[in-house]
Amino acid sequence: MDVNIGRYTSTGFVALLLYVDDMIIIGSDSSVISKVKQHLEMKDVGLLRYFLGIEIASSPKGYFLSQAKYANEVIHHTNLTDITVSDTPIELNVKLNSTNGVPLDDPTVYRKLMGCLVYLTVTRLDLACVV
Repeated sequence: MDVNIGRYTSTGFVALLLYVDDMIIIGSDSSVISKVKQHLEMKDVGLLRYFLGIEIASSPKGYFLSQAKYANEVIHHTNLTDITVSDTPIELNVKLNSTNGVPLDDPTVYRKLMGCLVYLTVTRLDLACVV
């Protein structure tokens, strides 16, 4: 299967990134980018600031990616706003087994939270081990 993720032109590179109804067109060939936007009859909302839960800020040194807004939404959505912060979520050297604790009433809430936490590791690699 041949998949093209971008197109090289005589003056640069252009790529279209699409996820459901979110789209980014990036590249170094502004004339081709303009043609793609015209062809798709799309609205240009300006510079990229937020995409799929990731905030993007540009500077002369490069780009800064953050998921602070996404993390805040996860905290509020799961009602974890009053939780005490700790360096590690579990005691050191604890031996866990399948009979510890009380089963959850709705395990889908836990699964959704874990999915959100895994997605946070896109910009916070330091969370990967804990998650």
